[in-house]
Amino acid sequence: MRSRILTNIRRPHSEDQGGIGREQIARTQKQLGAAIRRERKRAGRTQGELGARMSLRQATVSSLEAGENATRVQTLLAALAALDLELVVRAADQGSAREIEDMF
Repeated sequence: MRSRILTNIRRPHSEDQGGIGREQIARTQKQLGAAIRRERKRAGRTQGELGARMSLRQATVSSLEAGENATRVQTLLAALAALDLELVVRAADQGSAREIEDMF
């Protein structure tokens, strides 16, 4: 039996300033990309600005946010660092990926 993994994106130290401190659940690449997009927008940055902070092109940020298959883990980690976020991996709850999408 395969174990199910759930990833959360959250701000370190759980700062709760206007909802920023809440965790976002992602089970698919698209959900992970959407979480990065929400946090980028919450930070008031464009894709180009985030890319510059990551030393990558705007098109790379766009691919990450779209949940494209070619996205490298290194790119994801650079985006998280640039947005002052961390990735948490834990056993998945019983909700389906569709139910997770409906939360947002």
